[in-house]
Amino acid sequence: VQLQASGGGLVQAGGSLRLSCRHSGSWFTIDKMAWYRQPPAKVRELVASIGRDDTTNYADSVKGRFTISRDTDKNTLFLQMNSLKAEDTATYYCYARDTYFSGATDDYWGKGTQVTVSS
Repeated sequence: VQLQASGGGLVQAGGSLRLSCRHSGSWFTIDKMAWYRQPPAKVRELVASIGRDDTTNYADSVKGRFTISRDTDKNTLFLQMNSLKAEDTATYYCYARDTYFSGATDDYWGKGTQVTVSS
């Protein structure tokens, strides 16, 4: 599975950005997709995830501001980011997990896209 993220950029605090991640996998085996981020000199952290049944999960720091969604026809994952703060500055990574009938899993990561929020 290949993941291609886009949509990062420079935005002022309070602004919005929409990240996209196009994947080459199949929704039949991908049971989870997510956005992670890694701020400068910090560890990578989960931002939001979405399951095959569209169940979503958000980090407390982004609840009410970010929305994760997917377009199954276009094989694309989105992250709508509103009311951006300086602390949202990070490299954002798209993630996908394949779970096979056997129970085995494969994890996939896209190249990061930089989001910079100026205060």
